[in-house]
Amino acid sequence: MLLLQLLLQGLQTGALYALTAAGFALIFGATRIFHFAHGTAFTLAGYVFLFGFTGGLPWWAAALCGIAVATLFGIAMERLVYRPIQRHEGSFFTVFVAAFGVAVVVQNLIGMLAGRGFASVDTELSRASEVLPEVFLAPVFWIAIGVAVALFAALSAFLTRHPAGVALRALAQNPDLIRTYGLSSNRLSVLAFALGSALAAPAAILTAMTSGLNEAIGHHAMLISIAATIVGGVGSLRGAALAGLMLGVAESLALAVVDTQWAEGVSFFVLFAFIIFRPSGIFGVVQTR
Repeated sequence: MLLLQLLLQGLQTGALYALTAAGFALIFGATRIFHFAHGTAFTLAGYVFLFGFTGGLPWWAAALCGIAVATLFGIAMERLVYRPIQRHEGSFFTVFVAAFGVAVVVQNLIGMLAGRGFASVDTELSRASEVLPEVFLAPVFWIAIGVAVALFAALSAFLTRHPAGVALRALAQNPDLIRTYGLSSNRLSVLAFALGSALAAPAAILTAMTSGLNEAIGHHAMLISIAATIVGGVGSLRGAALAGLMLGVAESLALAVVDTQWAEGVSFFVLFAFIIFRPSGIFGVVQTR
């Protein structure tokens, strides 16, 4: 039953990884901006939820506040940080340093306000009960799976059926065509950051209900997002989501043979294996000579 328990935990973790990674992949795929502060949106959503809930808000109201703050943070990063850099034709390194600086500042502010170390939210949704002999699940497990499936279905429908979604997919490939149809590439870029950041928020909120948060958790979320994007195939949203799910399951199953501090390294072992044997990723196009 240990393996079944670990598998179920891995599915829950993988669903949250998938949401976070899909948000990063959406932003990068549409704008070609390496949004290193994506993990900061994750951190902010989690802590706003934590502060709201412990301050007396119902969990759903605190969750909405967390999603709103993460979305606004993504929009602010696009408008106030990345767009001015692009206007002055800044390099990739400039973008990276600016995003990293924002991430460090926010991390330290949260550390000052909330204190160092892990904090979690205890609700009725996070209390596990025995569903099979020696197998325990909390309602948050079903919520994580359900939220992930619902959001991916909604996002897929938006990107394939709504004019703005179709334009968002075409933004990186052919920005001139976007302008030809009278659409604003700047507005589409804002939309990409808003949607991508909003996708990370539920993952952060559910993480606060399960394993807990600390001020540096955004770095882990960012690294997982990068790993999943590469493993899934750069530019593939479904690839990033599937890879995030796979990495979560792999990390959890690794707990059967290694200690917790080593389990997180499994994701990067998988990443290195893909870089060596299939650098194009799961859904990437294999280059041949």
